[in-house]
Amino acid sequence: MLFDDSYQTIATPVEGLFRDRGSKFLAFAYPIQNEEDVKRLLLTLRELHPKANHHCFAYRLGLDRSNFRANDDGEPSGSAGKPILNTLYAHDLTNLLVVVVRYFGGTLLGVPGLINAYKAATEEALAQAQIVTKHVRDVYTLTYPYEQMNEVMKVIKMFDLTPQKQQFDNECTLQIEIRKTLLNQVLGKLEKIEALQLDFEETI
Repeated sequence: MLFDDSYQTIATPVEGLFRDRGSKFLAFAYPIQNEEDVKRLLLTLRELHPKANHHCFAYRLGLDRSNFRANDDGEPSGSAGKPILNTLYAHDLTNLLVVVVRYFGGTLLGVPGLINAYKAATEEALAQAQIVTKHVRDVYTLTYPYEQMNEVMKVIKMFDLTPQKQQFDNECTLQIEIRKTLLNQVLGKLEKIEALQLDFEETI
């Protein structure tokens, strides 16, 4: 089986709102690349909503189902983070963080009510989202003598790669993102270029 390197996420941040018996559930969905994004966005939301009772969240990263986290932030166990995460799975979305900020309205909703509210708020946000298909890519830095420029550019053109962070001098460096499904072919061609050094940076 050919490794499938595509996944679905949302194009831009979106928001949703769900109300139940006086409680307000504000859902914020963000496309993310890593756990640093999660920390930064949670901090921002806590600053924006300091009076909220709970900031419950779930995120999922990568193609498999092993990199995820769900947090109830003081709500009864399994009543908040899990319903948010299950909604991400139901829509088959990844590289995505959803935070639901709750303002308590004075009436206890009970666990079934909470599960419904956190799920509904997440659904409301995702209903606003534009779903996009992206590809898992490996980022490599290439270092090579200026004389090899044409050789390198030929490979980049052949596979329609987009060079990032280029620096041309006697010694040139440039960064490229290679789709996982093309990795072996691209690296195979690049490794044949004399005096070229390849450094793996990260998977995005």
